[in-house]
Parts: sequence; structure tokens; C-alpha cells
Amino acid sequence: MKTKGLIPRSWRFIKRLLLFLFIWQFFYIIVLKWIDPPLTITQIGNWFGGYGLKRDYVDYNEISRHAKLAVIASEDQKFPVHAGFDWKQIEKALDHNERRPNKIRGGSTISQQTAKNVFLWQGRSWIRKAMETYFTFMIEKIWGKRRILEVYLNVIEMGPGVFGIEAAAQSYYKKSAESLNRSEASRIAACLPNPKKFCVKPATPYVTARGLAIMRNMSNLSTDPGIKSVID
Repeated sequence: MKTKGLIPRSWRFIKRLLLFLFIWQFFYIIVLKWIDPPLTITQIGNWFGGYGLKRDYVDYNEISRHAKLAVIASEDQKFPVHAGFDWKQIEKALDHNERRPNKIRGGSTISQQTAKNVFLWQGRSWIRKAMETYFTFMIEKIWGKRRILEVYLNVIEMGPGVFGIEAAAQSYYKKSAESLNRSEASRIAACLPNPKKFCVKPATPYVTARGLAIMRNMSNLSTDPGIKSVID
């Protein structure tokens, strides 16, 4: 009898716990539409890993237009028009990774990267990817593009232990994020694929070449009405 009663009680507990977690995360997503995220799992991991932690969140209007355009030109040129996912890029990444499993290529959008860095952990498990899909959908619906880009620019790693555009600007150029020029912004964006490997200053040959390519993309995208509506 005791065993029979234990299973229903355990199931009721699990259902209540799942309901609580769902309500809590939904409330948390809404709160972050206006409040800056606290420490993220990635930031904590960097701190414990000995990389330190530099971060200084700034408002959207305190970030250089060049920095906003640079990360779009570098990471997600369809950011203003997609609903969180660039299916063509995801398909290309899957095809590339199947052919070259030793050289993995990501197809994540800025929205997906924001969801991962704010709510989740680094890694390539299917469980994390499924959760990333959910959080990406939610922030697209609740936050909107400008808030997603603002949070992205404040939480993304831009060097070993350096998180966010303000910390990067101060660390590399001794100036505020608001004062970054095209060249500086493009070099910071160039490190994003692997910020622990690609050094912004002194710039590695890869960062220099990629920074120039990003600046060309910035010139091509700067007059796009959709992108202007997000970065201005």
C-alpha cells in the first residue's frame, strides 16, 4: 500500500515542480525585457576557469552604431527579418558538419546566441539545442529585435573573461562602447567565432582579415531599411 501511494505522490510533486519551473522561467523572460541579466552560466564558468570576469552593461543608446552593425554584418545579416532562425544557414551548417565533422560550423542567429548565453550553457547536446529553440522563440515574441541585440551586445564573450561591448571597448581601446569607430567595432566582431582564440589587440592575422571583410559587409548593409530600423 505504501508503494502504491508513493508513485502518485511523486508524480504530483513532479508535476508541481514542472509547473513552478515553467511559470518561473516565463516570468524571468518577461522581467529581462527591461532588466539586465545577472550572471550567466558562461560567465560563471569563465570565472571559475581562471579567465576572470569583466563586464559592464550599457543601454542601447550607449552603444556605437558601428558596433551594432558590425555584429549583424559578422554574425547574422538576416537578423532584422527572420523570426529567430535562419533555416538556410542552419541547413548549410548541418551539411558542412556532416561532410567535415572535425571542423564544426555553427548556423546560429544572434537571437539563438542570445538565448543560449542568457539562459543556458555552452555545448552541443540535443537537449540544450531544444531548450535554445524554445528560448529563442520566446525572446523573439516578448523582447523584440532591439532588445535582443542590446542584450546580445552586453552578454556575449568578446575575449577571455571579457563580456559585452563596453568591457571589450574599455579593455582593447580604452574608450566607451559609444565611441567605437568602424575599424574597432569590426575587429571586436571578428573575434566572436572563438573569442578565446582570436585576439582583438594585438590583432591576429585572422582578426585583421576578417575585420576588413566585416567592414565591407557593413558598407553594403548600412543603407538597408530593415537594418537601419534596428541599429538607429
